[in-house]
Amino acid sequence: MSLTQVQTEAAAAALFEAEKTRIQTGLLTRAHPDMDMEDAYAIQAALVARKCAAGRTIRGWKIGLTSKAMQDALKIDIPDSGVLFDDMFFANGATIPGDRFIQTRIEAEIAFVMKSDLRGPDVTRDAVLAATDYVCPALEILDTRIVRADPETGALRKIFDTISDNAANAGIVLGKERHNPATTDLRWVGCIARRNGEVEETGLGAGVLDDPVTALVWLANRLAAYGQSISAGDTVLSGSFIRPVEARGGDLIEADYGPFGSVECRFA
Repeated sequence: MSLTQVQTEAAAAALFEAEKTRIQTGLLTRAHPDMDMEDAYAIQAALVARKCAAGRTIRGWKIGLTSKAMQDALKIDIPDSGVLFDDMFFANGATIPGDRFIQTRIEAEIAFVMKSDLRGPDVTRDAVLAATDYVCPALEILDTRIVRADPETGALRKIFDTISDNAANAGIVLGKERHNPATTDLRWVGCIARRNGEVEETGLGAGVLDDPVTALVWLANRLAAYGQSISAGDTVLSGSFIRPVEARGGDLIEADYGPFGSVECRFA
């Protein structure tokens, strides 16, 4: 780590304020070019603490950058993670308020809802399946409280910026269908993502580390290094298997998973 506690708290405060005002803050990696992944997760932890102090409740986790294409684009070889809060959950078919987010994008995912705790290290695939109550189709709403590109230098947002910003996490919409992951081959769960009736992206669950269950194995074992774990009742987004779809005012986003179910939302 290269950041001091004061710098870490200042970065978290800037992100917290940016979300509240819907005015993006500058690239953290420009202000702190030597920051590393440990710094980024420390900023995220400080941001989570601020949100909890403001009355929000942790409801689960999101896993990101699980596809090879996204990892190659950001020149990393591991996923990232963020925290889900109670105010991030929207009902299937909900209209998302136009004044809620800054620059929204949508990803299609498979969500795991847990019936028992999952604590690492040494979590296995079988342990994930045993701890899962059910899986269901989901949309993740992404937002960025940090500019995507620095207006002066043109420098692009980096992975450390994204992790600091709670992995760009903003919202979640769950489908109503429920499935047993032990009897459903999630690698072959497919999705057709439409915006205003037009197909934007398609993908298969195998795009998530070859199997979405593997993403939860990774998360549980990573969290153990920080003394954290996945809890009973948590919802875990296992990672997107489509590229992010821009969501503008008035857009209807629909994700058709065939026999697995469907989920949709509209942006005001």
